[in-house]
Amino acid sequence: MSDTQATKGQVADAVKGNWVDRRAPKATRPYLRLSRADRPIGTWLLLLPCWWGLFLAAAAGGEIGWPALWIGVGCAIGAFLMRGAGCTWNDITDRDIDSGVARTRSRPIPSGQVSPRQALVWLVAQSLTALAILLTFNANAILLGILSLLPVAVYPFAKRFTWWPQVFLGLAFNWGALLAWTALAGSLQLPAVLLYLSGIAWTLFYDTIYAYQDAEDDALIGVKSTARLFGDRPAPWLRGFLAGACLFMALAVFAALRDKGAVPLILGLSAPVAAAAHMAWQLSRFDPRDTRLCLILFRSNRDTGLLAALFLALAALA
Repeated sequence: MSDTQATKGQVADAVKGNWVDRRAPKATRPYLRLSRADRPIGTWLLLLPCWWGLFLAAAAGGEIGWPALWIGVGCAIGAFLMRGAGCTWNDITDRDIDSGVARTRSRPIPSGQVSPRQALVWLVAQSLTALAILLTFNANAILLGILSLLPVAVYPFAKRFTWWPQVFLGLAFNWGALLAWTALAGSLQLPAVLLYLSGIAWTLFYDTIYAYQDAEDDALIGVKSTARLFGDRPAPWLRGFLAGACLFMALAVFAALRDKGAVPLILGLSAPVAAAAHMAWQLSRFDPRDTRLCLILFRSNRDTGLLAALFLALAALA
């Protein structure tokens, strides 16, 4: 297979040489592109707050075993499916906007690879599969999972009525911190809520960086974002989001582990420190005028989240 054949229909900001464009059966490629399977960073950013909540609940309850393992695996599968469903919904609602933005006009719907009706069927299929996984969790987690559909449904429209659509993305993308904690602990508690707030601040950080790629096109078509709101002075805001993300994570760890001994607490508090260091490194390189760098830094937030997850997992094992 030639490179031209392999990448025919490739979305502009997809990872070059990704498995969808090179390995997936040809008939499935438009649907996998619709789910952003060729851009895995979104799945990571949806999954990692789930693992934060799971590991912190395990550290707080001292419960490491099959239930925690299944919740972790279930969240991974569910994150892939629900990120795909959310992106499909986003592309259905944004199909007219996407056709006017250079970076997004190659997406499956505006480029004609998939019709809106076909996309809707694909959305339902992904959602029902994710529901089957959710139903293996406890009743409180199931209820939270159903409630998560509200911010997911609202997010695509947020950029039409607020300069802060990143807040709505944060509400949707970090819901897993609440759900995974509840799936293991049995009920929603303060540490999970604090972890959720941490994730929202983190989303404001990374998605503002991401939004600078489209700031000029967004201005032309009238779409709002924090990138347009902050203009050429984003650094103070990004520093604030960094501080908020790490402060709320530290408070979550302290609330969950203050009575669990020094070692788990120290390991847990290392999570926000490690995340802060990585976010500070991003800030040191960030240039809002360099759209290629914005994408690189945005994608590097997988490592930010993994560093936090690593130390929370170590706290659970301590």
